[in-house]
Amino acid sequence: MLVADDEALVRAAVRAILARDPGIEVVAEARDGQEAVDAVREHRPDVALLDIQMPGLDGIAAAERIHRELPGTAVVMLTTFGEDDFIARALRGGADGFLLKADDPRELLTGVHAVAGGGAYLSPKVAARVVAGLRTGGPDAAAVRPAEPLAERLTEREHAVLALVGCGLSNAEIGRRLFLVEGTVKAHVSAILAKLGVRNRVEAAIAAYEAGLVGRGRDGGR
Repeated sequence: MLVADDEALVRAAVRAILARDPGIEVVAEARDGQEAVDAVREHRPDVALLDIQMPGLDGIAAAERIHRELPGTAVVMLTTFGEDDFIARALRGGADGFLLKADDPRELLTGVHAVAGGGAYLSPKVAARVVAGLRTGGPDAAAVRPAEPLAERLTEREHAVLALVGCGLSNAEIGRRLFLVEGTVKAHVSAILAKLGVRNRVEAAIAAYEAGLVGRGRDGGR
């Protein structure tokens, strides 16, 4: 994966956390958004972890470029700033995950694995802000369009799959939880995106939070 932050101490701290997990390898670092995009082009990592406020090309602009030009790399925003506008801009730009530097380090490892496996991940603090923004019509409401009521649009199985998407699980993990082959899960996810009118798994995950499905998803939708 790639770690991009303009502060060397932050990059070192993030690398130290990631080094705890033998399944994660940092293949490159970057000091700004342009370096991040160039490094993704060169190394094609599974995940790019980007700070938002970097000199020159900022993290959100870099995320948009990576999402558009190099869709094989998932993007996670890691930032000190949890303001609603930053969250909304990152989601609109195609970020697959959003974490705060104040989060528990375990959230970083969980989020990286989730997006690397094709899932989406919002830290609990970020998810709470997004849902609050949706309910109050804040800037996050423009980032996603959760469909209501879900019951009229999704089958019972799709409800279960959406709940697990909301927990950040990948297609393979959802398949194991629901005893489905991965191809079937992928088909369900595609149907869910189409029925809800959302663009990606992050928006679907937010819809799951808004509908109150996430707690049930941890138990396999039961």
